[in-house]
Amino acid sequence: MAEDIENEDLIPNDRIIPINIEEEMKAAYIDYSMSVIVSRALPDVRDGLKPVHRRVLYGMLDLGVTSTKAHKKSARIVGDVLGKYHPHGDSSVYFAMVRMAQPWSLRYPMVDGQGNFGSVDGDSPAAMRYTEARLKKFAEEMLADINKETVDFQLNFDDTLHEPTVLPTRIPNLLVNGASGIAVGMATNMPPHNLTEVINATVAYIDDNEIDIPGLMQHIKAPDFPTGGIIYGYSGVQDAFETGRGRIVMRAKAEIESYGNDRERIIVNEIPYQVNKANMIEQTAGLVNDKKLEGISEIRDESDRDGMRIVYEIKRDSNASIVLNNLFKYTALQTSFSVNNIALVHGRPMMLNLKDMIRHFVDHRHEVVIRRTKYDLAEAEKRAHILEGLLIALDHLDEVIKLIRASDTPEDARTGLMESFGLSDIQARAILDMTLRRLTGLERDKIKEEYAELMKTIDYLKSILADESLRMKIIKDELLEILTKFGDERRTSITHSAEDMRMEDFIVDEEVVITISHEGYIKRTALTEYRKQGRGGKGSMGSQSRDKDFIEHMIIASNHNYMLFFTESGRCFWLRVFEIPEGTRTSKGRAIQNVINIPKEENIKAYIKVVNLKDQDYLENNFIIMCTKKGTIKKTSLEAYSRPRSNGINAININEGDQLLEACMTNGQSEIVMALRSGRAIRFNESTVRPMGRTATGVRGVTLASEKDEVIGMISINNPETTVLVVSEKGYGKRTDIDDYRVTNRGGKGVKTINITDKTGELIAIKDVTDSDDLMIINKSGIVIRIGVSGLRVMGRATQGVRLITLKGEDSIASVAKVTHEDEEEEENDGTETPEKDNDSPLSDEGNDSTSSEPENE
Repeated sequence: MAEDIENEDLIPNDRIIPINIEEEMKAAYIDYSMSVIVSRALPDVRDGLKPVHRRVLYGMLDLGVTSTKAHKKSARIVGDVLGKYHPHGDSSVYFAMVRMAQPWSLRYPMVDGQGNFGSVDGDSPAAMRYTEARLKKFAEEMLADINKETVDFQLNFDDTLHEPTVLPTRIPNLLVNGASGIAVGMATNMPPHNLTEVINATVAYIDDNEIDIPGLMQHIKAPDFPTGGIIYGYSGVQDAFETGRGRIVMRAKAEIESYGNDRERIIVNEIPYQVNKANMIEQTAGLVNDKKLEGISEIRDESDRDGMRIVYEIKRDSNASIVLNNLFKYTALQTSFSVNNIALVHGRPMMLNLKDMIRHFVDHRHEVVIRRTKYDLAEAEKRAHILEGLLIALDHLDEVIKLIRASDTPEDARTGLMESFGLSDIQARAILDMTLRRLTGLERDKIKEEYAELMKTIDYLKSILADESLRMKIIKDELLEILTKFGDERRTSITHSAEDMRMEDFIVDEEVVITISHEGYIKRTALTEYRKQGRGGKGSMGSQSRDKDFIEHMIIASNHNYMLFFTESGRCFWLRVFEIPEGTRTSKGRAIQNVINIPKEENIKAYIKVVNLKDQDYLENNFIIMCTKKGTIKKTSLEAYSRPRSNGINAININEGDQLLEACMTNGQSEIVMALRSGRAIRFNESTVRPMGRTATGVRGVTLASEKDEVIGMISINNPETTVLVVSEKGYGKRTDIDDYRVTNRGGKGVKTINITDKTGELIAIKDVTDSDDLMIINKSGIVIRIGVSGLRVMGRATQGVRLITLKGEDSIASVAKVTHEDEEEEENDGTETPEKDNDSPLSDEGNDSTSSEPENE
């Protein structure tokens, strides 16, 4: 081919330049990519606009479509921008203008649209021939002073007009409205922020240029999306502010509403930014129809002009909290915004953190103020120069009139004035253009006053140019003026996720009382509320408790502690204490299944408070001991539970037909007692159980007497004053000193703990108790009875025990719970003050009829 090209007979040499095709393709692609990067896809760091948006706004100003004028047809605006500044398709200009008018697309819209501009459901706007538009006041603040040589202008595409390279914006638009675009080899995705917060942060930067990003974050908390919603988790926000890159999880704002007979529904009022509402509802309905999303009976969109409202009807047997969590997991009710802060700085794309964006904006405003001041000074000096000539003329009025009358032509008069009075050409022309009415006394005084004011203005403008601190004060004052005009409240709230380990920065670490009822209702109450009442504790036994429910666990913890929940299937769930719903001393609390994501049919078997999951010494010197119904025991270091997961983890591998029975935290030196339904118990030191991994099954703790036998409880004893209490299913029980149980090897058959007969029935419970405890006994017939442990004497290990309660007919004991005596006494007094609330107390009349409060002798 090269030979053909060089052949002079075919093509003359001077018309062909041989080039390397690889080099040509590289150069052409680089030119193309730089054009896309600089002239199309990326915003300028100074005004936060891409060229098309800048041209639309400038074109509308040029056309005179300001906020005080009537709307003009969109097609007229688009045609003007196309013909003068933007040599691309009309749809690119129109859709850019439409987006600037949509309140769900921009946090602070810049165009005031009239007509159909689309919807949050993804509906297309009407054609440009049907809609009208004009500038909003917000956009006018971005264009303010553009005619005062504050920014550079460049030639348009055909070199016939000039257009601005950047707008002299008074608003930090890159931060408040964000930007998104895909260039070649790079992309930008910048979230919007609240104007009030951004201006406060910018003012803080002006006051102290050395302020760090955490200092700026005291003002700008997080992005603020136009559609509201919730930012779930703070670590992504922090990464975005500090590095320019981060992943922000957004959630819809939803609430669970009860109605009818125990029916629930989920109401969504705000959705994540850039989510198409109609598509989201359609996809959710598809998941429901495909049985991938359970528990929803109906989805309705009840949105209207007053606001958004999406209703998810929950089936009667489903848990609304679990359904909502699944909606967050599988649908666009939860989505993420990947922050990538790339913008053009001096024409080059750069990754920017929060401080960079604020610094570049302040630098831009500083340059604008300097250029505006120079322009105003030049204009003032021009005017002062003319006024000086007028004043000279007025001081020599008769001579000037005589000279003008004697001149043959205006040109002769102008030359004569310049020579006679030492005037400049401009001054001479101004005198010749002066009307006769300016010769009156009043007009002469006005000229003198104007000149005096002008000299003051000139002095002030010169002082601005000479003093940087004064310029910064002007920038700050103008920002505060913008704040007064357009500042508003945040729309997007911030919720810290369970995995967000920095949450404690936002929560006061105060002590609280966690109360858990027998039926699984949980709440936390400030400890001060108990202390000021002069009581040791109070749970959900007040008027709002469910019938026969009572407080089974009362734990004093601080907000920064963790609670571990162990279910019968061997799973462990975490909950920060501050995430437990807050309640008053008399409120019922919330069902635990509605607080953590566990199935309704699964029972929680153990609640353990953990002080700290970051202290390595604490984690290594504490253990979780678990036992199952089939006699397996397992010991695992607390360190294995130090990495919280919202969906829980497997704490122990449970064999088929077995289930977790108890779990407790120990220091490695405790005595373990396990009791069997057959009436035997085994005592061994936990040091005989070696620590093992989290997913292990465990080792044999006790040998069952038969296939029908099973473990009914496990206790861990550290306090020498603690006694062992066992209860049989037909109402017999007894207390025994721990020393009566000899220490044996793990895995043995144990020793007799109570003499099992037909009269006593099988063993039902084992508890570690002191005289300050009470027993709450729940019968299968539903009766709840309380007995004070102090009324039970300590007796031998192999005896039958005493009758704790008298059972009617075939009734038997279902379960036994231990409660603190002094706390429950307070509950009893509160719960029985009003006759109609008696059924809420475990000491109801029905219960007292069946109670034998004096223990019978053996």
